[in-house]
Amino acid sequence: MPVTKFELEEKYQYQNGFDSYFESEAVPGALPVGQNSPQKPPLGLYAEKLSGTAFTAPRHENKQTWLYRILPACSHPPFAPAPAPNESLGLGGEPFRNMHYIPNQLRWDPFDHDPEADFVSGLHLVAGAGDPALKQGCAMYVYAAGRSMDDRAAFYSADGDLLLVPQEGALDIRTELGRLLVRPMEICVIPRGVRYQVRLAAGDGSPARGYALELFQGRFVLPELGPIGSNGLANARDFQAPVASFDEDCGATASDGPHEFVVTAKFNNALYRTAQRHTPFDVVAWHGNYYPYKYDLGRFNTVGSISFDHPDPSIFTVLSAPSERAGTSVADFVVFPPRWLVGEDTFRPPWYHRNTMSEFMGLIRGGYDAKKGGRGGFVPGGASLHNVMSGHGPDADSYEGARNADLQPAKVGAGSCAFMFESCLMVGVTDWGLKTCQKVQAAYSDHSWGGVKVHWKKTAGAGGA
Repeated sequence: MPVTKFELEEKYQYQNGFDSYFESEAVPGALPVGQNSPQKPPLGLYAEKLSGTAFTAPRHENKQTWLYRILPACSHPPFAPAPAPNESLGLGGEPFRNMHYIPNQLRWDPFDHDPEADFVSGLHLVAGAGDPALKQGCAMYVYAAGRSMDDRAAFYSADGDLLLVPQEGALDIRTELGRLLVRPMEICVIPRGVRYQVRLAAGDGSPARGYALELFQGRFVLPELGPIGSNGLANARDFQAPVASFDEDCGATASDGPHEFVVTAKFNNALYRTAQRHTPFDVVAWHGNYYPYKYDLGRFNTVGSISFDHPDPSIFTVLSAPSERAGTSVADFVVFPPRWLVGEDTFRPPWYHRNTMSEFMGLIRGGYDAKKGGRGGFVPGGASLHNVMSGHGPDADSYEGARNADLQPAKVGAGSCAFMFESCLMVGVTDWGLKTCQKVQAAYSDHSWGGVKVHWKKTAGAGGA
C-alpha cells in the first residue's frame, strides 16, 4: 500500500504538489489581488519578497515567494556571534577546516541521544565538501535532540537548503509559511533563509534523532524519468507544502517584562544571534513557489528489473540536486524501501562496486539486505560512508546468502528503509565524525569483507603467475 502507517496522527493541513505555485491566507482578504506590493497592503500588513534565486534567473528556474506579515523580517537588532557556538558545526576559521579526506570505508554505530540538546545544538556535521560562501557543495549531518526549541526561538540557514530525514521521533516544525509534522519515514526540505522552529512532537519526553543534508548549491528537483515514462519514483502530487499560520505577538509587554524572540542564523558555517521584540512567525498570507515541503517515503513507486541483473541504484532516487554537468549531481537523495525481487540467474543485491560518487548511507528502520553480517552491524541510527572510488558492496555473509539463494520471487526489506546521500564530490570527515563522537566501527572493512571467500576454479591449461 503506497502510504506509511504512522504512530503519530497527522494534525495539519497541506497543499499538494511539487514545484507548484501556491497561495495561502490564514485570514480571508490578506492577499492583495492583481498586484504584489500595493501602497497599503490589506489588513495593514507588510509585503516582503523572499527570493531563493537571483531576480534575473530564467523563468523556469526562478524561485520566490511574497510574504504578507505583521512586521518585516529586517526589524531586529544587529546579529552577533552566538555566545556558545556549536563546535560540531565546524565553526570559526575557514569552512570545513580540519576535514579528513581518507579512502577508507567508514561505518558508525547509532549516534547518541543528547537529552540536553535542542535541534540546533544537537546538529552535528559529519562530512561535507565545498564552501557555503561560494554556494558550492553540500554537507551531511546527524541530529540528536532531547528537547524542543524554546517557544521564542527560531533558526535559519543562509548557507543552503536543508533536507531532514527523521529516524526516531517526530518533528513538529513551525516555519514562517506554516507548520509541518515530519515523522520517521517522512522527509522535509526547508529552503535557504526560511525561519523555523523545531519541537519534539511526541510530547512525552521522547528524544528525536535523524540525518540531514545541507545543499549549498542549486536546489532539489525530481529526477528525470526518461524511458520510465510520465509516472514513477516520487510523484509530484505526493509532496505537501504548509498553509499559512501566524502569531500576533508583535512586541507587547507582558507582566514579567518584554517578550524576546531569539533568532539564530547559520551564516558561512558560523552561528549568529539576535533578540527581537516580535515573533518571526507573523506571516498572515503568502504566494509563490519557494516554500518548505514534506514527503512520505512510503509513497515512493519503486521500479526494478523483472528479467535479470540488478539495475544501477539511481533508480531509487527521490530528489536530485544537479551540478552544471549533465547527469551528475551535487547531491542525490536515494531511498531503498521494501520491494520485490524476481530476476532470473541474478545476484540480487547490489553488486560490488567502486564509484566516482561518494555515498553516505543511513538506516531509518529495520535491516538492510546487503549488510546482514559484520561485527557492530549497520543498524538504525547509524551510518556509513564510502568515499570516491572506495570499494564496497555486500558483506561476506550477505554475499554467500545471495549467491546460494533459491531464486524465487521474494520481497526484501519488509519493515525496513535505508537511504543514501550521494554526491559527485569527494567529501571530508570532521573531527567530530571521525573521533569525538566515538561511534566509528574500527574494523568495519575487515569484519565486512575480510571473510570474503575465494570461489575461483582454475581450469586445465589456464595461465597465471
